[in-house]
Amino acid sequence: MTDRPDPWGGSAANGDRFSAVLPLDFTAFFLLHHKAFLRFAHLQLDSRTAAEDVVEEAFAELADTWHEVLRQPSVEAYAMATLKEVIDRRLAAKGREVPFVATAAFAAVRDASRVRLNALESNLGLYTAIARLPERHYDVIVLRFVLGYPPKEVAQIMGISPATVRSHIHGARRRLARYLGFDWEPTEEEKV
Repeated sequence: MTDRPDPWGGSAANGDRFSAVLPLDFTAFFLLHHKAFLRFAHLQLDSRTAAEDVVEEAFAELADTWHEVLRQPSVEAYAMATLKEVIDRRLAAKGREVPFVATAAFAAVRDASRVRLNALESNLGLYTAIARLPERHYDVIVLRFVLGYPPKEVAQIMGISPATVRSHIHGARRRLARYLGFDWEPTEEEKV
């Protein structure tokens, strides 16, 4: 294979990993998921540059095997798993844990008004509890409530059904209530 330019610029991706013209369906997938992947990775890595590098690497891996990716039961779930594997490899190489608690707290402070700043202490407890959730609950809660994606978009990003998103939210809320010492009351939507 000959060297080809990296379609996203920068030096982190190996140029020969891309075809001269990316398939249209891959380009559409990239455009649809790139921002969500960047936001998710940034919370995991606490560095914009590291997040950009990791997302670029994940999309490079997907581009490199795109025809096999399309044969997966859920392209979105496979892509999210690929992103998480790249994040895990990056953190392992640096001998680090996911800095979600500090990163999410900083994002809350950055985006907060003065009134919300007073709630930072309680937010730290919440973010610590979120970090303890099982993997699928954690992913749904981060995408839905920390990053603010609507449930249907969370389902699309993760490659799961909206009903599964609701189920994960329900389970996560129950666990978070237990972790934080609150009585858990299902919402009207959860009672249905």
